[in-house]
Amino acid sequence: MTTHDTSAPDTAELAANTDAVILVGGQGTRLRPLTVGTPKPMLPTAGAPFLEHLLGRIKAAGMTHVVLGTSYRAEVFEEYFGDGSDLGLEIEYVVEDEPLGTGGGIRNVHDHLRHDTAMVFNGDVLGGTDLGAILATHADKDADVTMHLVRVPDPRAFGCVPTDDDGRVLEFLEKTQDPPTDQINAGCYVFRRELIGEIPAGRSISVEREIFPALLENGRRVFGHVDYAYWRDMGTPADFVRGSSDLVRGIAPSPLLEGRHGESLVDESASLGGGALLYGGTVVGRGAEVGAGARLDQTVVFDGAKIGAGAVIERSIIAAGATIGPRCVIRDAVIGEGADVGARCELISGARVWPGVVLPDGGVRFSTDV
Repeated sequence: MTTHDTSAPDTAELAANTDAVILVGGQGTRLRPLTVGTPKPMLPTAGAPFLEHLLGRIKAAGMTHVVLGTSYRAEVFEEYFGDGSDLGLEIEYVVEDEPLGTGGGIRNVHDHLRHDTAMVFNGDVLGGTDLGAILATHADKDADVTMHLVRVPDPRAFGCVPTDDDGRVLEFLEKTQDPPTDQINAGCYVFRRELIGEIPAGRSISVEREIFPALLENGRRVFGHVDYAYWRDMGTPADFVRGSSDLVRGIAPSPLLEGRHGESLVDESASLGGGALLYGGTVVGRGAEVGAGARLDQTVVFDGAKIGAGAVIERSIIAAGATIGPRCVIRDAVIGEGADVGARCELISGARVWPGVVLPDGGVRFSTDV
C-alpha cells in the first residue's frame, strides 16, 4: 500500500491561491536611450517584451491573478497586455502618481489583492527559479515573508543575506569586500497579505533598506529560499544583451521559447542577405533587414532596423527603425530608435547614439580610415 506525505504542501494549490505582483514603475535610466519612450519591461527581448517572459513563468507556475504596479509610461502596459486573457491570466493595473519606491509600490497594490499570499517580483529581473518551490518553502516554514536568495560566484557587488541552518534570515548587509555569505537578494518575495497592509501608505519607502530590516527587528518570521537558479538583473545594456542571448540559447528558461532554442532567433518577416552570420543568441525582429556578409554576435536587432552589408555588430542593441551602414563596426554599443549610422563608422566600448541622430559615412571611428 502506498502512503502519501500529507504534510507536503501542494504547490499547484498554493499557486492558485497566490496573487502575483510585478513592480514595473522604474524609468530604466541605465538603459537610455532605449527607455526614452518605452518602459524597460516592455523592451523586445528574445522575440517578446521582457515582461511577457515573466508572465509566462507565472502562468506556468499556476498563478492566474496578476497586479502590475506601474508608474513610468503606465499606459504602454495596458495597451499591450489588456486584461491578460490572451495569456490565460487576469491582469490588473495600479498606477503610482509619483514613484513610491519598492516598498511603497508593494503597499500601493494592497487593495487589489484577492488572496492571503502575494508573490512580488522586481520587473527587471530575468530568473529561472522554480516559483512553486518558493511558495512551498513559504508554507512549510509558516513564514511571514520568504525571500528568494540566489548564490553567486562573487557577492561583493551585491548586498548579501545570511541565513541560519533553518533558513531564517539573520540580517541584511550592504555591499562589502568581505561578505559572510554568497547569498544575495534575487528580487522575488512572498508576503502574507496582512504584512503588506502594515507598510506605510502614500510615501516612498524601500522594501530592502527599511521594511525587511524592520521585520527582523520586530521578530517576524523572514525566511530565505536559497538556490543556484539562473538570475540576471537586466538593468544595463550589457546585461540586457546577455539575458536576451541566454533566453535564445536556452540557458535562461522561458515558456515562450520552448523548442525554439539556438544560436539565433529571426522573425519570419525579417530578411537576411547571402553570407550573413548570426550567432551567440542574436535576435532579429519583425521586418528587420540584415545585409549580405554582415556578422552579428550576441546582438539584439529591434523591429524594422536595417544592417548594411559587411557590418560587424557584437554585444550591441540596435533599436527599432535604426540604420547601420555598410562595413560599420559596432561593439558594446546602443543605437537609438531611428538613428542613422553612416557606412564605415566604428562605435565601441559603451557608445550610445540617441534616437534620430544621423552620423555621416566614416563620421565616427576609433581607428584609421585606411
